[in-house]
Amino acid sequence: MKKLGLALMLLMSVFAHAQVSINVNIGTPPSWGPEGNDESRYYYLPDIDIYYDVAQSQYIYENSGKWVRDKRLPSRYRNYDLYDGYKVVLNDYKGDSPYSYHKKHVTNYPKGYKGKPQKTRGNKPDSKQKPNKDNAKKDNTKKGNSKNSKGNNSDKNKDHGHDDRH
Repeated sequence: MKKLGLALMLLMSVFAHAQVSINVNIGTPPSWGPEGNDESRYYYLPDIDIYYDVAQSQYIYENSGKWVRDKRLPSRYRNYDLYDGYKVVLNDYKGDSPYSYHKKHVTNYPKGYKGKPQKTRGNKPDSKQKPNKDNAKKDNTKKGNSKNSKGNNSDKNKDHGHDDRH
């Protein structure tokens, strides 16, 4: 009986000293997210008035008076350049509804807001790369090829909207 009691006390002692470990993984920030903010759950994108939930990889935006979560940007913003747009990192909010402070965010960070310079976590993908034939034309223009450089500025003005990145 003493052995059983001793074994029971030893077993209880092991459970009493067991450590509880909780790992909170908030998700991987997107490559267009600002560098150095890996612990933040939300970004606010003032140019398009949308939140991004890093943990859920979802955009949060108002649609017909209701807040919606979606894996994709609304169709009207599909061409928005997430790499160049400014992201306000919301470090002071830990809940599930960052839009509960929407009026404050819109007031403090209006469309066109630019705070401290930001560097993105990753490089912008070059998804609009032209086929090799077009790249050769660009190279010829740079080299002063008379065929492409005399009075023909049409190639110079193509695709310069959001492709020139630094």
